[in-house]
Amino acid sequence: MYNIAKVAKGEILVYFNSIFDQLCKLGADSELSVKNGAELLDRLVKDIVSESAASYVSILEAPPEFDGDDKVSLGENSHLPTAFSLPRFIPLLKERIWVINPFTRQFLVGWITLLDSIPDLELVTYLPDFLGGLLKFLSDQNSDVRVATQTCLDKFLNEIKRIARIKKGILESKRSKEGAKRKRQDSIDSESINPDFEEGDELDSNAALDDDDGSGEDWIPGQDVEINYKEILQILTATLDSPLEEDCLLESLRWVVEFLDICPEEVLPFTPKILAHMLPAMASTKETIHQAATRVNTCLMDYVVSLSDDSELSQPPPPAQPPQHLSTSRLPVLGEKGTEGNNSNRASLSSSRDLDLRSPTPAQGRSISTPADINITQTQADLDYAAAVNSLTLLFLNDHEATRVAALTWLIMLHRKAPRKVLAFNDGTFPALLKTLSDPSDAVVTKDLQLLSQISRNTEDDYFANFMVNLLQLFSTDRKLLETRGNLIIRQLCLSLSPERIYRTLADCIEKEEDVEFASIMVQNLNNNLITAPQLADVRKRLRNLETKDGQTLFVALFRSWCYNAVATFSLCLLAQAYEQAYNLLQIFGELDMTVNMLIQVDKLVQLIESPVFTYLRLQLLEPEKYPYLYKCMYGILMLLPQSSAFAALKNRLNSVSSIGYLHAAPRT
Repeated sequence: MYNIAKVAKGEILVYFNSIFDQLCKLGADSELSVKNGAELLDRLVKDIVSESAASYVSILEAPPEFDGDDKVSLGENSHLPTAFSLPRFIPLLKERIWVINPFTRQFLVGWITLLDSIPDLELVTYLPDFLGGLLKFLSDQNSDVRVATQTCLDKFLNEIKRIARIKKGILESKRSKEGAKRKRQDSIDSESINPDFEEGDELDSNAALDDDDGSGEDWIPGQDVEINYKEILQILTATLDSPLEEDCLLESLRWVVEFLDICPEEVLPFTPKILAHMLPAMASTKETIHQAATRVNTCLMDYVVSLSDDSELSQPPPPAQPPQHLSTSRLPVLGEKGTEGNNSNRASLSSSRDLDLRSPTPAQGRSISTPADINITQTQADLDYAAAVNSLTLLFLNDHEATRVAALTWLIMLHRKAPRKVLAFNDGTFPALLKTLSDPSDAVVTKDLQLLSQISRNTEDDYFANFMVNLLQLFSTDRKLLETRGNLIIRQLCLSLSPERIYRTLADCIEKEEDVEFASIMVQNLNNNLITAPQLADVRKRLRNLETKDGQTLFVALFRSWCYNAVATFSLCLLAQAYEQAYNLLQIFGELDMTVNMLIQVDKLVQLIESPVFTYLRLQLLEPEKYPYLYKCMYGILMLLPQSSAFAALKNRLNSVSSIGYLHAAPRT
């Protein structure tokens, strides 16, 4: 076979598939002599393919009048099929690419690299047919296979980037020419109004425009190569679902990042799938994968953020824009110009493959497109928000905190960008967000609350009320959550939303609560936050100002529900400086059975009285004649307390001002 190939040279390309298939098998033969012979033949066939594959036409395909010595006439018959055909070879490669033998893999990578190095073959066009199997080679135990595969993939990626740059440059050139043409046309139209304008001038101007149209249309290698980005991305996203194959995952992430730079509009429809696999990769213990996933996350989020918002999408496009775009020059001019040149290499591209490529799929349409095409793409290309939200919601179940936080960060961004498309109260996402409040991570709970607050802020009051009702139901069924996360949840909500609105709504809901025990616990929790939380400082100021109608309505709204807890109600009266009402409540305390829980609450209240929040109250003790009921309240608390540290602290406080009280109480002579 070696001798036949050496003599026949290009003629063996007619039987290339059969030769390749046998070499593929013999390359992994256990007999060393057989393997060496196969390698020798393989090198010879590679040399023949490198020299002749792109242009050689078999003598069997020559016309009857062809003379074997007339090489020029053979070259001019460029419409004849070449002996080597990629469309015939690719199915065989597609079948063989899934082998696991390292020697066969090495053989395949060598051939793929060789075929890709032949410019007129444009193997990159068929990359989706074998990319999936090629990526698997990165997990091979043989380091030579991994290195060769990585080098091959790098070449493909660089070639795709080069082709994208060429097409972008051609598109920009066409845009600038169209702009210049329109300006000159406008100038001609304006001059036509001038009566002194002569017919000869018009002819000269039109000739100049025609000359401009015909200039700069030289063929550039790569301009007519179609890359099926959609199929490549389908393979890459499928590979992302292989966390155990770290090298494959890393390479897929790298390609996705590059595609976000090359063709971000093609990546956009795959965002839900990418998110489902990329965010878990961000929690990888392998630093390279973590960094690659983080980079994809950043680039993808930046691109999604840059897209038009709902408000912008709802606006109609400028009416004058489409006609201008439709006036761009015809795309086939590029191919026609190159075809007219008597270049044998270019002629070899006129094969059956080119006929297929000149009817691009929607995913391929971006390769060479007019400005009108780009506007259409931007209008049609949109993120599938429902699928993205579904993918992100499923990630709430992920074991890694970083993944759950990243998922919530994406939901926050998507809701901020398109609130009408993301997260409605009646879909399945809202219960998942409520359940996430039980997450063991404070960072996750904080992000979750930020999202819930954002949703409530941008929706109607009914949604907010439903949110508060569901939150109370969650606390009611999960008392441990209320105990461990109640303060965090309430304070975070008050940080993002109106604290007064939250407290008024919760108070209305608690007032209707049938579970008295839960209502008492909830009021106690809300009251403690009302007194101590920095986020509620404005609410405390408003409560202290009962002279205004706002302060009165707020106090009354809270008082109704606070009545579920006696000590909390008493604290509310102290906070609002309603000391007479507080003293009246103390009279009722005498009729109640003072439980241990109530005594603990009173003990905590005494400690809070010593805090900065009640500084004004302690200063008011200096004016007993102005606040007589305040004194009675303080001594009433003292009488309720058993002998304890709180009792001693309050007693010392009252003793320090008791002499002032005696002075005011003493009759004047």
